[in-house]
Amino acid sequence: MADYDNRILRGAATTADTMDMGLRAHMLRVYNYMTGALALTGVVAYVVANTPALLNAFYQMTPQGLQPTILGWVVMFAPIAMVLLLSFRIQRMSQGAAQATFWAYAALMGASLSSILLVYTGASVALTFFVTAATFGTMSLYGYTTKRDLTGFGSFLFMGLIGLLIASLANMFFQSPAVSFVVSILGVLIFTGLTAWDTQKIKNTYYEVGRDGALAGKAAVMGALALYLDFINIFLFLLRFMGDRK
Repeated sequence: MADYDNRILRGAATTADTMDMGLRAHMLRVYNYMTGALALTGVVAYVVANTPALLNAFYQMTPQGLQPTILGWVVMFAPIAMVLLLSFRIQRMSQGAAQATFWAYAALMGASLSSILLVYTGASVALTFFVTAATFGTMSLYGYTTKRDLTGFGSFLFMGLIGLLIASLANMFFQSPAVSFVVSILGVLIFTGLTAWDTQKIKNTYYEVGRDGALAGKAAVMGALALYLDFINIFLFLLRFMGDRK
């Protein structure tokens, strides 16, 4: 009887070890996807900002400042469409199609964000990026290691995100510096919290679908997309504080 119990315990330990190794591999894949997407976004942004023909295709200088062209507006809104496509159609997409959509999204984001390199100094952009990376890394590590269930915390942050979007849209008409300042602070706090929540959600998703290779592959793409969005938004909101305009 004791030997039978020991075999059960050894089997459970083996299963746990396998799951832990699988989880580490899954998280590494997610972070690799996210890092690759950030690198692609940065390269495309740099190329567009330093290629006059591309820059003129996306932006034009007006008395009010740098404004998007029609193609520029398309590039700005196309990533939103791709996020919606991945969110609602990924289960019907192949893993290869999901990855291709993700990389296309990252490239379009680079074209959309290229104007940052024209508005802010390179030094302030680099400094903001490293501060964002440190903040993101700390919160993602917390989300990965904490035993606390962050589900309720995530719901609260999601409600805050909706409020943030409404305030941002309203301020497009009122152009209030005070509202813009508050929105920037809340944006940093909300997406910093979402980083921890999304990281824990990625872990929990792996426990649900980890044994299915195809589903785990798609889950890695969606996890990378969520963390990518968290990183980009923290960066953009921090840039409003830390960025030195040219």
